[in-house]
Amino acid sequence: MQSMPDIYFDYASTAPVRHEVIEATQTLLPQFYANPDSLHHLGTKVSDLMRVSREKIAAMLRVSPETVLFTASASEANNMAIKGVAFANRHKGRHCITSKIEHSSVLNAFIQLEQHFGFEVDYLDVDEYGRISLERLQSLLRKDTILVSIMAINNEIGTIQDIESIKKIVKSGSAAALHVDFVQMLGKYPIDLARIDFASFSAHKIGGLKGSGLLIRNPQIEMLALISGGQQEQHLRGGTSNVLVNITFAKAMRLALDEMVSVTERIKSINDYLRSELATCAGVDILTPEDGSVYILAFTYPSIPSEIMMNALSQRKIYVSAHSTCTSRSAYSHVHKAIGLKEHAANGVIRLSFGNQSTLEQATRFVECFKEIIKHGY
Repeated sequence: MQSMPDIYFDYASTAPVRHEVIEATQTLLPQFYANPDSLHHLGTKVSDLMRVSREKIAAMLRVSPETVLFTASASEANNMAIKGVAFANRHKGRHCITSKIEHSSVLNAFIQLEQHFGFEVDYLDVDEYGRISLERLQSLLRKDTILVSIMAINNEIGTIQDIESIKKIVKSGSAAALHVDFVQMLGKYPIDLARIDFASFSAHKIGGLKGSGLLIRNPQIEMLALISGGQQEQHLRGGTSNVLVNITFAKAMRLALDEMVSVTERIKSINDYLRSELATCAGVDILTPEDGSVYILAFTYPSIPSEIMMNALSQRKIYVSAHSTCTSRSAYSHVHKAIGLKEHAANGVIRLSFGNQSTLEQATRFVECFKEIIKHGY
C-alpha cells in the first residue's frame, strides 16, 4: 500500500527551500568562499556578487541600493530598527508606539527599552480580528514620539493592517519614524515602501535560506549600530558577511514575486474551501478575519487541545502549528489574549498556513482527517 505524501501547512513558520535556491547554493558554496571585504581578486568577485544582489533586491522593492541592509534574520532587522532608532534619537524623545500583537522580536525589543533604558511605550489594543484603532493611534502621537512599529500581516491570525492609513496618520501627525514588519507580506501581496522609514523582511518565509534577513532603512534617520565592528553594511552591522544567504535572497525574492499573482489566486481558492468546510464542523470558530491574508487560516476547536490535535494530524503526515513558532513553548499566545480569546479556546487553536506548493488536494485530505479526528478522537 502506497503511503500518503506529507502535507505541510506551516509556511508561516518557514517555507521549503526552493530548488532554484538549492542549485544556486551548490554552485556558489565551493567557489565564492572569500571574504567580500578582502582586497584580492577572490574577495572582489564575492563583493561584486553581493553588490548585484543588493541592487536586484533594491530594484524589486523600488528603493535605493544604499538603503538595503543584510541581516541574519527578520528578528535582527526588527531589533536593529527599534533599538537602533531609539538609542540614536532619544535626545528627541523617549516615546514609542506599537501594538499588542506584534512578533515577539518587536514586543520584546520594546519591553527591553522600557525596562532597562527608560523609554515609554504605548501598546495599542486590537479588536477581535486583530485590527488596531487608527483613531487611537492618532490620539497617542506626541511631540516626543520617535518611533511607531506596526506589522503588516500578523503571523498568527493573518490580520492585514491598513498600512496606507497608518502612514498618513504617523507622517501627518508626528515626526516619528515608521517601522513595518513585512515578513508575512513579502511575495504574497504588493508592497509599497514609500514613506516607510524601516521595513523588515525574511528569506526563509519565501523559500530562501534561513539566516537571511533584510532591513530597508531611511538613511536620513539616524540609527545606532547594535553590532559594533568593521565597515560591513555601512558600519551598521559588524561581522563577516554571510555571502551565500545574502546572494540567494535576491533569487528567492524574484521567484516569489514572479509567481505572486498566480499562487495567491490558488491559495485563495484553498482558503475559501477550508473556510466553507470548517464552517460545517460544530464547535469550530475561525479566528482569521474574512479580509485577512489568504495565506493564513487560524481557527479554534476547544474540545481537543492544540497539542493533541497537532499530534493526531502529524500521525497522518499533516503538519500544522498552533501559533507562532517563536512562542510555541507558551500555552497562551499573546496574540490570542489580545483578541480576547479565553484561555480554554486558545488552548484549541490550530493555524494553517500555505505557500507555493500547497494544493487543493492537500486541503481536501486535511478536511477528511480533521473531521475523522473530531468524530472518533485521537
